[in-house]
Amino acid sequence: GERPQRGRHWQNADRIPGYPMNQLVPGAQPHCVFCQIIAGNEPAVVRYQDDLAIVFDNVLTWAPVMLLVVPKVHLSQEELWNDVTHYAQLANRMGHEHCPRGFRILSNFGPHGMQSQDHGHLHILGGRHLGPYVAW
Repeated sequence: GERPQRGRHWQNADRIPGYPMNQLVPGAQPHCVFCQIIAGNEPAVVRYQDDLAIVFDNVLTWAPVMLLVVPKVHLSQEELWNDVTHYAQLANRMGHEHCPRGFRILSNFGPHGMQSQDHGHLHILGGRHLGPYVAW
């Protein structure tokens, strides 16, 4: 697989080998911000990547560490969870690396679950005590 790229902005030259710069990978959705990040058309602080996934900082800052584990192929949340093993193992590894005192791995499904992106992904949250799961 590809050599991991850590802690820097995604550059076109680091995209999936063999694809022209600024070209979406097969199956990508042109209006999907995650597909655009993977294609190198949008910036992101990349913490890791391999042939199947990319891990980058979330633009939200609710916790000191907020990472996203995103398949390089555009999948729905349901499709991701039908074969989640690689992404879950990667999230676990990144959580331990970036949040040694503890972390959460979660996914949002639908509007009541606060899902904001159609491209399936896992959240890693940590860097401090996270408090209760749901606050009203």
